[in-house]
Amino acid sequence: MNANIELEVSQARQLAMAAMCGRGFGESEARITVEALLAAERDGLPSHGLSRLPFYLDQAANGKVNAGAVPRVEADGAVIRVDAAHGLAFPAIARGLEAGYECLSRFGIAAVSIARSHHFGVAGAPVEAASRRGYMALAFSNAPSAMAPWGGTKPLFGTNPIAFACPRRDGEPLLIDLSLSKVARGKVMLAKKKGEPIPEGWALSEQGRPTTDPDQALSGSMVPAGDAKGAALALMVELLTAGLAGSHFGFQASSFFDAEGGAPNIGQLILLFDPSRFSADFVDHAEQLFAAMQDQPGVRLPGDRRYALRRERRGHMSLPASLVAELEAHAASN
Repeated sequence: MNANIELEVSQARQLAMAAMCGRGFGESEARITVEALLAAERDGLPSHGLSRLPFYLDQAANGKVNAGAVPRVEADGAVIRVDAAHGLAFPAIARGLEAGYECLSRFGIAAVSIARSHHFGVAGAPVEAASRRGYMALAFSNAPSAMAPWGGTKPLFGTNPIAFACPRRDGEPLLIDLSLSKVARGKVMLAKKKGEPIPEGWALSEQGRPTTDPDQALSGSMVPAGDAKGAALALMVELLTAGLAGSHFGFQASSFFDAEGGAPNIGQLILLFDPSRFSADFVDHAEQLFAAMQDQPGVRLPGDRRYALRRERRGHMSLPASLVAELEAHAASN
């Protein structure tokens, strides 16, 4: 069994930075990426945390990821177009949000479309950041094919996350973050690495039969959340992201999990709204709905569990020893 190693956040940060710089990433791009991955670990989302970094690094070494990419931003009214240049998504998201915030001061709304991009990471992260500035935000990303259209067996759509955040008068923002498959595909990858089965209901084999074998799941299809409704939403996200950005649809994109083939070249879309431009008392009005929800025993607001985990894990994290060894090997390549 793979043992875990306890690290201070500062130690994990230093190791991840050394590994990224060792593979040719610029310091600014590496820092943005590492902070996003550390945040996922603190939020109890290891499938989107530092476990992703070896895949990014192997792809950079092979040229599938452009380690030297610098995102290019172009504003056209309320539309912000970002070219990630086949680099990692996190720097492109950061640059796009900066331009989006400037756009909000003029128009009250902004649409940030990101082309030639890579793995989105935790979809809730950019919308939460926007909500902490007092904005509402929606985020979408497509991904390499992992889910068949409803009634089919061949994956065409990605698991295509959707996230939404809303500011509150006091306390943490309301935060909704979900994959359009029943679970994120990264959880299947983690199960495969650990040599563990997955729960029934997560995925189908290539023959369209339920499976608990992660290898069969990865060669088959993830089950959409909400069945036909989830598959329809995944189609919508493909068009809003890759469609608008001119990037690859899920069935055209290469895997996030190996160094084979060309760049994934996927797309993302982030929609930003200044609620004060729509209604002066929006926040107070929204609090009435939140209060009515919380009046019912057992109800918690979306995002509360994530914030609780974040508070618990603020100073340290537990990482698999094999992952630490991989990152040390990449760092030594510098």
